[in-house]
Amino acid sequence: MKRLLVLALAIAGFFAIQKADACSRVVYEGDTTETEVPNTPQTPNALRIVGRSLDWKTPIPTNLFVYPRGMKKKSNDKGKCIEWTSKYGSVYAVSYNSGITEGLNEKGLSINGLFCKGTVYNSERQADKPYMSLAVFVAWMLDQCATTQEVIDLVKAQDFHITGATFDGGTVSTLHWGVTDPSGDTALLEFHDGQLNIYQGFDMPVLTNDPTWPQMNAINDYWQKVGGANMLPGTVKSPDRFVRGYFFDHNVQHVSDRNVALAIVRSILANVSVPYLYTVDSDPNVSSTQWRSFSNLRDRLYYFDVVTNLGLVYVDLSKCDLNPGASVLYWDTTAHPEAVGDITAQMEKVPPFTPMYSN
Repeated sequence: MKRLLVLALAIAGFFAIQKADACSRVVYEGDTTETEVPNTPQTPNALRIVGRSLDWKTPIPTNLFVYPRGMKKKSNDKGKCIEWTSKYGSVYAVSYNSGITEGLNEKGLSINGLFCKGTVYNSERQADKPYMSLAVFVAWMLDQCATTQEVIDLVKAQDFHITGATFDGGTVSTLHWGVTDPSGDTALLEFHDGQLNIYQGFDMPVLTNDPTWPQMNAINDYWQKVGGANMLPGTVKSPDRFVRGYFFDHNVQHVSDRNVALAIVRSILANVSVPYLYTVDSDPNVSSTQWRSFSNLRDRLYYFDVVTNLGLVYVDLSKCDLNPGASVLYWDTTAHPEAVGDITAQMEKVPPFTPMYSN
């Protein structure tokens, strides 16, 4: 045990010198029976909630849009782009009213983009491919796919060249994505040196930031041997948040009541979030949690929780008119700081937002 403790402290010390990253994602599964095993294909109709936090060092204003089916879209404003018509309606979280961070579609497919600073999107092989802007990449997948496997089939050819606008004084959006459908099938999409790596499974409940998925799994394997009931890493670093999220996700109760399940996921996300306005004098890049979202894949509910607002609000996709020709709906999170509960009927009818395809 002494040897394990020494190794644990060495690992903790290594990550203490790394720059803090942003964002955490947890997939919670409820209502399993005694004969079913959580996070397996044996529980296709289970209640599943995908919770994520967005952490950043400066404000990233994020509002909600609901888009119907049948909308024609394009992947960039350059001539060389991909065009498509949406098959499914979705609710999107849109940062700066110009770029989609994540969303949930009417089929219960959830896609979340998280920072991963080691990301390199393109290589020479993609140089002549159509441009795909990060501002609409999530929409491209949600609009056309009902399942995780369909997302994989869509992206694996990698017949696109990713572009994106910088923000916050020149920061590049280096991202990876978590994808989960109502069956629990999950995929992680990571770009490394221009190569898209796809990891898929039914027991992939946590995603944070760096390092890449294989390395993160190796770190988590070590901590599982230590045993989370004995000791868990407690910093705001990405590997520590991953380990805590994984441990609690595997050791909470699995319930069928969606409100209780939501409370469980919210508590897990609170445990891995970074306190608001937390700072470290030696590291100006430490990022505090700005908002959290929770996607109920079974019931098509999308919850949004801005940490400086007083209440948790949600959109019920089953109550939205998602038919072709229906209006785009909009919720300004900064204009309603005291709102709480179901906001579906209160959303405004607005024109589609204008994507910031690139600088």
